[in-house]
Order: sequence, then C-alpha cells, then structure tokens
Amino acid sequence: MGNQSRDDAAVYGIDEKTGIISTTDFFMPIVDDPFDFGRIAATNSISDIYAMGGKPIMAIAILGWPTNVLAPEIARTVIEGGRAICDEAGIVLAGGHSIDAPEPIFGLSVTGIVDKSHLKRNDTAQVGDYLFLTKPLGIGILTTAEKRGLLKDEDKHSARDVMIQLNKVGAEFAKYDYIHAMTDITGFGLIGHLSEMTEGSNISVELFSDAIPLIENVRHYESLGSMPGGTFRNLDNYGYLVEKNNAFEQYKHILGDPQTSGGLLVSVSPNHIEEFLSLSYELGLKDLNPIGQMISSKEYRIYPKSSLM
Repeated sequence: MGNQSRDDAAVYGIDEKTGIISTTDFFMPIVDDPFDFGRIAATNSISDIYAMGGKPIMAIAILGWPTNVLAPEIARTVIEGGRAICDEAGIVLAGGHSIDAPEPIFGLSVTGIVDKSHLKRNDTAQVGDYLFLTKPLGIGILTTAEKRGLLKDEDKHSARDVMIQLNKVGAEFAKYDYIHAMTDITGFGLIGHLSEMTEGSNISVELFSDAIPLIENVRHYESLGSMPGGTFRNLDNYGYLVEKNNAFEQYKHILGDPQTSGGLLVSVSPNHIEEFLSLSYELGLKDLNPIGQMISSKEYRIYPKSSLM
C-alpha cells in the first residue's frame, strides 16, 4: 500500500501474515514549551501507525535546529519530550538525524507492524456505517487563539492535552472486522479526511454536525475570529464536495479546522454499534456518539445535517 488511496502510511508485506508500516511526520513548533512541542510532534508522528491498525516498534528522530538562534539545550528538551511519548507507546527512540535549519523542526520516522488481516484502510467504508471520532476538534482554533494572546488561563492546556493523547485504540480496533475503515484527522481537517474516506469508498455521508465533539470553549474563540489560515485552505480545497446548507454555514470553521495529532475517524457496521461502544468504553473512550452515517454515492460527498441523537 502506497499512495493509491492517500492513506495514512505505506505498508509492505514481508510474508503472508505480516506487514511493515512506515511513516514520517514533522513540523515547526505550534506551542512555546519545548518539552510539549516534542511530545506533540511525536504523538502526531506515531498516530499514522495506529490509524492503519498497527503497533509501532521503533522511531527515528528528525531535527532541524537554528543553532545560531536557539541553544542546543532547548533542542535536547524537545527530544526528551519526544522520547517521553515513545516510552508511553512502548517503543525505542533509536537515533535520528539533525541539521542546521532556519527554523526549529522536529518529528519522527516511525516503523510499525501489522497483521495484514487486521490492516485498516481509509477507503473501505460501507453504506450504512456509522462514523465515530475519538478526539474532539478545535486544535487549530485554540492554538491560533494562543498565538494571538486571546486564550484564557483555564483553556491554556486544553489543546495540548488532546494533542498528546496517543491513538493506541487503533491497534485494538483493528482486530474487529465490523470496523470497516479508519483514518486519523490531521492538517486537512475533518472535511479533508472525510472527503478522502468517502471518495475512496465511492460513497457519501450524512454528517450530524451538532454531534461532532469539540474541545471546551472552541466556539467562543471561533466567534473572536481565531481561525488559522489552514481552515480556509481546507474549505477551498474540499468545499466543493460538501452540500452548502445552513448546517454547513454553522459548522464550516469546525469542519475545516486543521488538527495536529487529532483523533481517529472510524467507520463502523450499523449491526455492531453496541459492541463497538462497549469496546470503546473498555479502552477509555466513554463519551462516543455517532457523528454521521454513510449513504449511497450522491451529488456531494458530505451532507451536513442535524444530529440524530
């Protein structure tokens, strides 16, 4: 598996049973604290392994550092943040490579392993499936609010706490055939990754817009105009796939909000919803609700609606 379906990672089959997953991700700081930057970048990098239904086994660090501007001690703190997340994931940060760069950059190249019978793709959703999202949206809005000095003290760590949550549940979800498709929500936002899922599966989706989980107080910062530029790029790039109605207008900034280390978007058979919710509860996801249902392919890929809940 490579670029055919714009999936989350490359997969190479080494025998009849086992596949090796390979992925890389890195970016410039989106928070001021170097340890948190390292943790967020590492969590984000490892996420693609979980999104494919695999387990990470090793990581290599990628570091670009402006040595004439920022002290090397700060870089070490960034790496220690990344190592802390690798420890939490049960893998070794086994080295890496660094360069002198005009801006700080950090991330990981991650190798994972997957039972090929459990491999999850982003283009295998089926009509009737219900969609679930394992983390709330709003990371882009909150991090932009922080950069603009708008963030209240009580919301200071809200986005960070979401971004450093490992998507380990993906490795468990992979064991169940009633989970038909899976991907993680990152820079293209919900609108982009849902467009990839529906286009790849050749279906459409009714999106229960008011059931989409949000980080607390996100709507307040949206009302202050705290949207990153990526929101509008996502709406420009994928908006033509969405029916323009009142629900879209009400939620378009949420749909387009670019996530860093976002949650998993999971497509689940309608005959196994209770089983899935029970499994999710056991894995620590206690408040999941469906945010949409897959329907036969229509004129648009995404039809924002009111929630069925």
